[in-house]
Amino acid sequence: MTPTIQIYVDADACPVKSEAVRVAERHGLMLFMVSNSWMRLEENPLIQRVVVSQGADVVDDWIAERVGAFDIVITADILLAARCVKSGAQCIDPTGKPYTDANIGTAVAMRDLQRHLRETGESRGINAAFTARDRSRFLEQLENAVQLAKRASRLAGPSCTKR
Repeated sequence: MTPTIQIYVDADACPVKSEAVRVAERHGLMLFMVSNSWMRLEENPLIQRVVVSQGADVVDDWIAERVGAFDIVITADILLAARCVKSGAQCIDPTGKPYTDANIGTAVAMRDLQRHLRETGESRGINAAFTARDRSRFLEQLENAVQLAKRASRLAGPSCTKR
């Protein structure tokens, strides 16, 4: 039996929840929608709604404590992505940008710089609008991540214990 692949979504402000569900259904993967409050989701045995207590980083901690190699995390939170990449998971931003070992350090540094610029008034911190192109890029990247995870889990074989 090959190791399982699961998808974790940092769901509170995620604009691509329905796209993640479609990909999970297509591949028969368990999907965890993790949030601080209840949200309406379709009833589906592959979708697990996880509502954690309110508080800073509670969603992040729940995901980071469970994610492992072969899993996929969808988040715009760069610090959560850094924790998950360190665990061997693939991470994707809702705009389709992958976080990897090669780029996560730069992403964290840019996050810190942007925060500093906002705090000093040098930047207003306005984010670009989410576009149809972002959604399309996300779907393409998530499909690629699933295919990569499937290949890696087959190569790891039954001797690999994920959790």
